[in-house]
Amino acid sequence: MNIIGNIIKGVIDITDQLTPENSPAKNQKEVLNKLLTEAKNTAFGKFYNFEEILESEDIQKSYSNKVPYFDYNKINDEWWCKLHEGQTNVTWPENPNYYALSSGTTGKTSKRIPVTDAMIENIKSAGIAQIIALSHFDLPASFFDKGILMLGSSTDLIEKKDHLEGEISGISAHNIPSWFRGYYKPGEKIAKIDDWDERVRKIAKKAKDWDIGAISGIPSWIELMLNEVITYNKAKNIHDIWPNLEVYTSGGVAFGPYEKSFNALLGRPITIIDTYLASEGFIAFQARPETDAMQLVTDGGIYFEFVPFKPEFINQDGSLVANAPSLTIEEVELNQDYVLLISTVSGTWRYIIGDTIEFTDLERAEIKITGRTKFFLNTVGSQLSVNKLDDAVKHLEEHFNIKIKEYTIAAKRFNEEFYHSWYFGTEDTVEADAMADALDEFLKQANKNYRVARSKALKGVKVKTISPELFYDWNAANKKKGGQVKMERVMNEEKFAEWETFIANK
Repeated sequence: MNIIGNIIKGVIDITDQLTPENSPAKNQKEVLNKLLTEAKNTAFGKFYNFEEILESEDIQKSYSNKVPYFDYNKINDEWWCKLHEGQTNVTWPENPNYYALSSGTTGKTSKRIPVTDAMIENIKSAGIAQIIALSHFDLPASFFDKGILMLGSSTDLIEKKDHLEGEISGISAHNIPSWFRGYYKPGEKIAKIDDWDERVRKIAKKAKDWDIGAISGIPSWIELMLNEVITYNKAKNIHDIWPNLEVYTSGGVAFGPYEKSFNALLGRPITIIDTYLASEGFIAFQARPETDAMQLVTDGGIYFEFVPFKPEFINQDGSLVANAPSLTIEEVELNQDYVLLISTVSGTWRYIIGDTIEFTDLERAEIKITGRTKFFLNTVGSQLSVNKLDDAVKHLEEHFNIKIKEYTIAAKRFNEEFYHSWYFGTEDTVEADAMADALDEFLKQANKNYRVARSKALKGVKVKTISPELFYDWNAANKKKGGQVKMERVMNEEKFAEWETFIANK
């Protein structure tokens, strides 16, 4: 009988039952009030007169009227640069002890995003809330005393004069609670290895010594790690090595495009749980098995706003026009794409995180990520968000019975006419023209704007299949392997030309 597992499962069940009913709208009002109160005496708070906002009848409306939108470049150039010069009390009273390095999916230059101790505590709290939510899933008691393998970036953070720097997954692992360390794999020694390939090799060698119940990380890198573990140990699938593996916690990108190739590595089905941990904070997590949508963490250190994702509100570079309307969590509607804005205990204010989301359940504040503001394919009016592209890829997998591990796309001119040019990472053999026809037909049926674009400026679809390894090589050459690194789904023409040159030279 699994005594420890039963005890832990029982505690989680009781804690969940005692947790009060969640009220997202009430939570968000309280969070904004607390953020403004905490930061009213900072340079930012005084400049935008947080005291006056706090005294207004409608704090949420006053806040949105008085404080402009910020993307990373704007807030860094106007405010965070002062932190780098040694100033204090700039956008938050507590100076950050960490900076999250993020190149995102759009460039080589790392962003340096402040991560305060208050944010670390909120990330921990959200993680505990997610653990408590596991009581909603049908998991055996034995699961709760198994190891949890977290494959993020290195925990060997860069030491600066007054702070540490690294990717958010490395910072989070660096700060895991002491009670969790007994469950945490691969352990501190291996987790500090900066070279991703070396770290994975060490994991493969130690794999049989561990009893893993859950794994966590970005799907593409998790797949590569699992393949290495299976190959090194001469196993048929990962359950030959970790028979008690029950849960995979995905994050960073939609799991859908990876589902088929991921499942091929398993001996039996496991529970897939989505999370949304960004460099700027723990945004949301899947709280129940009836849906793959994620519940916003509305009672933490993040205040959310939502701008309708419509062409008239979005600049070509993905930024927002100054007068774009923002909505509170009480004002949003179902099945509408929104640009996500956050204000946080790390001193981000009305910050464009770069993701678009849609609500699937208003009462529970459940969302799905639908894409990136910069990855919205609308060069010729096709208006395709990343979730629409993901759906098309899944259709191809089912239609041709193939596995597509990665993809990227651009609207490219051929003899002055626009085509959607796709690259698919697959080890299967399939005729490119047949894929192009099936892709084109699916998108015509699924998306009205695409269908209209195909009758006008968009002349057609071109497809090339390449080895999935080339996608990983591209990331390694442009950023690095592993961690929070994600593949660009949609590229502009300039970046796509670099991509095609890279592929041609491999």
